[in-house]
Amino acid sequence: MIAIGSDHAGYALKCEIIKHLEETGVEYNDCGCNGESVDYPDIAEKTCAEVTSGRADKAILICGTGVGISMSANKIKGIRAALCGDWYSAKYTRLHNDANVLCMGGRVIGAGLACEITDVFLSTEFEGGRHARRVDKIMNLEGK
Repeated sequence: MIAIGSDHAGYALKCEIIKHLEETGVEYNDCGCNGESVDYPDIAEKTCAEVTSGRADKAILICGTGVGISMSANKIKGIRAALCGDWYSAKYTRLHNDANVLCMGGRVIGAGLACEITDVFLSTEFEGGRHARRVDKIMNLEGK
């Protein structure tokens, strides 16, 4: 299960990604918005709650640039959000950082690239090994 959410600036791209998820048979929970003006921290909180509660394995968040929503998501305990605008970053944030939230900018990348980034993010497994120690250190920074 994938949770997906956007603010109004990311709404159009969210709709394109949802269409792609449906075409590829990926289960998702749409956490909003529905095109209305909303604050991206609220959408980040609601969507990431699906991950931290265990109801979703990963999440996708979209705002205008992807920056604000990724900053918001990374304030939430247990979240490792990565802003990705290319295939390579999406692959390696999963392999090496075990990112559980993908963030993108709806005003920065097109639907075709966003769907490719989504596919690689969702299909790449965490490599573990030496990277597990580093991810543990990232998570130990919470609350400092």
